[in-house]
Amino acid sequence: MEQASDAQGPVYTVDELAARAGVTVRTVRFYGTRGLLPPPVIGARRVGHYGADHLSRLALIEELQRQGMTLAAIERYLEQLPDDLSAQDLAIHRALVASWAPESAETITRRELERRAGRALTERDVDRLAAMGVLDRTDEDDTYRLDGALLRLGVELLDVPIEHETILASRTVLLEHARAAAQELSRLFRDEVWSPYRESGEDPDHLSAMKSLSAHMQPMVVQALLTAFQRSLSEELRTAFRSR
Repeated sequence: MEQASDAQGPVYTVDELAARAGVTVRTVRFYGTRGLLPPPVIGARRVGHYGADHLSRLALIEELQRQGMTLAAIERYLEQLPDDLSAQDLAIHRALVASWAPESAETITRRELERRAGRALTERDVDRLAAMGVLDRTDEDDTYRLDGALLRLGVELLDVPIEHETILASRTVLLEHARAAAQELSRLFRDEVWSPYRESGEDPDHLSAMKSLSAHMQPMVVQALLTAFQRSLSEELRTAFRSR
């Protein structure tokens, strides 16, 4: 069935939207109840009508989930986006997320987690791994979203005598500063890359170049941040212990 359209683009029923996005109707409705999707426009016979912006936002949500973000994290992420983003803007945002986000997140059972960790894990161990950002609990019992690249280091740190609260506090500090750096980099990317793209009349060649630039920038930015952090931390530790 071909969807209807208006001056602003195609219009979908909830069934058409779900089919086009490759998800279930139940998923669409669930995202709506969580506030992740704007409500549909109610038309004749009280049928909900969805547009291209709903489809693009739904694709972005699915991409964020594939990258290992929890629903709570996705809610916070979407809350920071401007309200007037078009479907095209959301599509670009999804492309950038896909090229920048880590690819190591995977869904794993408790049994498989312990097998790969090489040891039995208590609930306290799991809490500590979650505090370190190694894994996130899911809505299903004994199922987690795991960053496999961090598992080995996280397991080694389980035996280090650091209190759980200290790990949480350390992570909060790191996330706050990492978010500040990411916001500045996003602003720079928006002003220097995204804005020229929009002014170019959505030239396909410019979009392709922007995606390529995003993908190539990632390792350089990560390495620069890591190097700067290592140098700063070493200097701060030397200064702190020299004064004692």
